[in-house]
Amino acid sequence: MDQTLHALGVLFIKALPTFILVLLLHFYLKRTFFAPLQRALKARDEATKGARKLAETALATAEQRAAEYDAALRAARAELAREQEQKRNQWRAESAASIEEARKNAHETVKQACEEIAAEAAAARQSLAAESQTLADGIARSILERRAN
Repeated sequence: MDQTLHALGVLFIKALPTFILVLLLHFYLKRTFFAPLQRALKARDEATKGARKLAETALATAEQRAAEYDAALRAARAELAREQEQKRNQWRAESAASIEEARKNAHETVKQACEEIAAEAAAARQSLAAESQTLADGIARSILERRAN
């Protein structure tokens, strides 16, 4: 057993430089390769989180602006519809007023025409009465003259 322990000791002493080299290589790689790699990964992670936060903020702002735009668009459409309805009502009122004016004018024209016809009829009656009197006088004279002859 002594020999085994001695062989192990010798083996350990021969392996000690390799172990130290591996240990030094570990710390060297950790300091020169893995530490900068960790810093780069951490910076990339922070940049990604920052970009995500900016994207979320931009998305929220865009959604808010889209909602405001939709509200403004709805308000503009409602205003346009209200103005169109107001114009239609104005046109209807103007049309009704012009129709009423035309009715009044037509009624006046008919009334004047009736008055003119009545006046013409009265004048025709007077003229007929005068002519009938003249004709009656003429007929009576001619009958009287025939009898007298």
